[in-house]
Amino acid sequence: RRTGLLERELRQAFAADQFTVHYQPQRELKTGQIVGMEALLRWRHPRRGMVRPTEFIGLAEDIGLIAPLTERVLARACRQQWLWRHTAMPTLRLSVNLSPIQFRESSVVTLIETTLAETGIEPSCLEIELTEGVMLENSEIALANLRHLNRLGVRFSLDDFGTGYSSLAYVKRLPVHRLKIDQSFVHRLGQDGQDEAIVRAIIDLGHSLDLKVTAEGVETSDQLERITELGCDEAQGDLISPPLPADAFQVLFASQPLSIAVRG
Repeated sequence: RRTGLLERELRQAFAADQFTVHYQPQRELKTGQIVGMEALLRWRHPRRGMVRPTEFIGLAEDIGLIAPLTERVLARACRQQWLWRHTAMPTLRLSVNLSPIQFRESSVVTLIETTLAETGIEPSCLEIELTEGVMLENSEIALANLRHLNRLGVRFSLDDFGTGYSSLAYVKRLPVHRLKIDQSFVHRLGQDGQDEAIVRAIIDLGHSLDLKVTAEGVETSDQLERITELGCDEAQGDLISPPLPADAFQVLFASQPLSIAVRG
């Protein structure tokens, strides 16, 4: 019954366009500067307030809404990127999540090509975040789509890295440029020696393959200090900043340098 209600509300929300995009900064650890942001979908529910994607993305995939939802997120985020570029803000890397389901068909290539053409942003500014599920949907079609987009200049990151049983095989096969360490490992830094060993191994692996590494879910100064000591390239999480509406993101960017000190 609960799922049925949520499905009705989700369809109504899509028709009424109750969705918005927030942006979470990604901070380069060597310079302390914001160098990118992840575009995150939010549902402005009339009674429940802001609803996170974890509560509805799975259902959206099941009922066929994920493709049109993603199309809206991609278009809005790219338009916002264009606006920022024309308001004296430097061009930052824009990361957008796509569902593995969308890579089943070549229409995802058309969607991205069309969005880039209509919004006028450079392909190299766009980074698509993937999970290893993209290869489980239909590996040959997915790989062909990824390689085509990579030739256009679009970049890719592998999200939630370290949580899948075959992540190493995917790093070798996919045209990825960045690994994102899953927040579950970051959260236990300093508490679990095995998790720290995994974080260190991911950073070393990424660098040995000439990939950048971003730590997700950084929430404490101790976590930030440790990933910096381990040589991680970037950090993302509530300690840096929670996801923000576009205007608040612009204010945050203008207020740099951020006053988050790394000891040592």
